[in-house]
Amino acid sequence: SSEVLEAIENVIQGVLQSLAQKKAPVLTLANRTDWRNIEFKDNVGLQMIPRSTTKQIRSDCPKSAPRFALMLKILSMIYKMVQSNTYATKRDIYYSDPLLFGSQSAVDQIINDISCMLRIPRRSLHILSTTKGFVAGNLSYTEEDGTKVNCTCSSTVGIIKQEHLNRKDLISHAKFMLIVEKDATFQRLLDDDFLNKVSPCIMITGRGVPDLNTRLLVRKLWEAFQIPAFALMDADPHGKSVEVHCPFLFQSMSFEAHQLTVPSMKWLGLLPSDLRRLNISKDALIPFTKQDHNKLASIQKRPYIACQPLWKKELEMMATSKLKAEIQALTSLSQDYLSRVYLPNKLQFGGWV
Repeated sequence: SSEVLEAIENVIQGVLQSLAQKKAPVLTLANRTDWRNIEFKDNVGLQMIPRSTTKQIRSDCPKSAPRFALMLKILSMIYKMVQSNTYATKRDIYYSDPLLFGSQSAVDQIINDISCMLRIPRRSLHILSTTKGFVAGNLSYTEEDGTKVNCTCSSTVGIIKQEHLNRKDLISHAKFMLIVEKDATFQRLLDDDFLNKVSPCIMITGRGVPDLNTRLLVRKLWEAFQIPAFALMDADPHGKSVEVHCPFLFQSMSFEAHQLTVPSMKWLGLLPSDLRRLNISKDALIPFTKQDHNKLASIQKRPYIACQPLWKKELEMMATSKLKAEIQALTSLSQDYLSRVYLPNKLQFGGWV
């Protein structure tokens, strides 16, 4: 807490000094969205380089002045919460003054910028993420009220909560983690009794792009149990496949890489090469849109792709075919192909990147 308060006080002191010198105050932070500032390391994943370029949020520029003011507003809110040992969600902050903030995404981006500027993990700023992730499988723990939760029962699905991240009583005999992109696929695997058909495992879904709590829990379980982690998602360049896999490597939070990433995570499927190998009917595939083509081209230009020849090959295959596919495309082979054949074979014989 004292570290957070001191960091905010230093920022405000800089603003006051600029005003005293009749200069326009600026806020300076590392440019976390510039790929030139990001490097890939096998033991970390994506992280910011030590001497990354910076960007300035100026108070004397019409374009950035509103953002400057909003950053000071949220800094003030964080300071009060840390002082009083209270917490708020990002949603709470937005709804404290929706007209001022404009949108939830604006609040989210400013909070990430503040975390980067202060060089303090977001969870230490007393701002909580709205929980949306689920966990099931070989994992048990005790809630704060004494309730014992055993996710090993196939019908038990735990909601990923902030308090799970500090637990020391997590118990598991899992051999691997399966990170499932979509909630529908997660639920289908539960319905197919997948957890009882394979070696003990932990299955997690962020229900789309994973929230901070989901990423932190995946990292915590990976560190605690030292088990492999596999990602299961659509073969789709826009917002899925590599785009969803990468939040566990993650560019926009790369300044927090050591707390958030699982650098050894493997892309289990659905791979573009699987579509050809399994001879999936073209009727089950989706033609590229112009947006898909542009997104894939953008991903292929990212520096870390050059360090991942297997990923590069899969992306090239997708670019050549100009086709994408959802995991549900496997039902064209049989309704339970995913849980009965595809995943068991992949996990036993390999075939991930």
